Amino acid sequence: MQDIETLKQQNMNLSDKIYIFDTTLRDGEQTPGVALTVDEKIQIATKLNNLGVDKIEVGFPASSQGEIESAKQIKALDLNSTLVGLARSLKRDIDAVLDADLGYVHTFVGTSPLHRDYKLKMSKTEIIDTAVSGIEYAKDHGLTVEFSAEDGTRTERDFLFEVFNQAVSAGADVLDVPDTVGILTPILTHELITDIKDNFKTPISVHFHNDFGLATANTLTAIECGANQAHVTVNGLGERTGNCSLEELVMSLKSAYGVDLGLDTTRLYSLSNLVGRLTGVKMPVSKPIVGDNAFAHESGIHVHGILNNASTYEPMSPEMVGHSRRIVLGKHTGANAIKSKLKEYHIDLNSEQFDKVFAEIKSLGDSGKCVTDDDLIAIAITEISSARETPIVIKGLSISMGANVSPTATVKLEIDGVEKETASTGVGPVDAALNAISDLIHDTIDIDLEEYNLEAITGGTDALAEVFVITSDDEGNKSTGRSTNQDIVMASILAVLDSMNKLLLIKRA
Repeated sequence: MQDIETLKQQNMNLSDKIYIFDTTLRDGEQTPGVALTVDEKIQIATKLNNLGVDKIEVGFPASSQGEIESAKQIKALDLNSTLVGLARSLKRDIDAVLDADLGYVHTFVGTSPLHRDYKLKMSKTEIIDTAVSGIEYAKDHGLTVEFSAEDGTRTERDFLFEVFNQAVSAGADVLDVPDTVGILTPILTHELITDIKDNFKTPISVHFHNDFGLATANTLTAIECGANQAHVTVNGLGERTGNCSLEELVMSLKSAYGVDLGLDTTRLYSLSNLVGRLTGVKMPVSKPIVGDNAFAHESGIHVHGILNNASTYEPMSPEMVGHSRRIVLGKHTGANAIKSKLKEYHIDLNSEQFDKVFAEIKSLGDSGKCVTDDDLIAIAITEISSARETPIVIKGLSISMGANVSPTATVKLEIDGVEKETASTGVGPVDAALNAISDLIHDTIDIDLEEYNLEAITGGTDALAEVFVITSDDEGNKSTGRSTNQDIVMASILAVLDSMNKLLLIKRA
């Protein structure tokens, strides 16, 4: 890959310093269904500061007294990041920013025909007067001013430039170009930002939305054309489909462009997780950089390459963002992946044992199951411990039910060659049968049923029932069990016994 100086000399106009303006606490909180408490905002702001972002937009102070108070509390943390408050180009909004004790205001007014005619119902002259009066008022009160022409990408170019000219004359320190509804494409971004940079010496910022999934690509293009600053949010949160993703932009610049923003990128994954937990917006497993599958590999060909040199199938190391690599087992898994996993857990198998484990992993994968590490350990230990033998075997089952009477299950088990029988009641026949089993095996092994899933595989009254369970023992070992049977109760019992036998063999091994 070419170094940054070579790129600068060729077809890019990269700024010497690129600023990261994070608006998770403002635009990110505008994600539908998201509302952050003061304490939650403080946690996120602290993480952003530790990451090293240049500016943090802490909220929209004019929207509520709570926003003012949260901004004050974040200001009291004495963070290194510059704190910013959003304000419409109105005196009362700017006063709220001042009340919040902030020194930087991000003020805006809509400039597109749609905003002028339908939202603001103002003429072009009134728009300019509003923008200028807001900037002048803020500057008169000692604020650093970033001015946004809202919906700027749908504003007539000559009018956008007129607004920007007037904003600069009024004292704006930064000009922001919002792609408010995410309609830009990279080629249009290139043309627009290049034109703006050719006409204005004031630093240019961009605030791009992700309605067509192009926010990060458009932001990178803007930076290529000389934009000095990018607005981002953690996990790409924001109105509708969100904003340019902080982690995607930062790592693209670092890994693909060779631009070091001076951020501690090893904090990205933990920051993403924190924001996901606090907002309740869970990231898709395929989310770049921070998704669960960002550094997960299953294909045998890929895993073989990864085990020899991770760069064969990873554009960056997981450690760069505080993430971790996962080798996932399934139907695409190759022998190398399984051998690597077994070595990781210090499990030694001979060739015959390994072949059987490998075949079982493949079989489970073909049945649609993603095999966990716990499954692999259980299968391998079972194989080592003559797993074809089953310490616990069902020998008999009867269910009695009546109107207004709790179901009773009578279960007979053979445990290590000794037959035991008992009856138990439950809220249903499955519950009754599992209660009886629990009573019978109590002296042999203590288990907890952590997960129980029932699914009808086929239609009709004779549908096969597939039961999948996860159980754990008192030592923290976990194992899965699966069974398919036309009788739901029997399928449930066999699945639980399958899981129990694996745990028992692990415990004894």
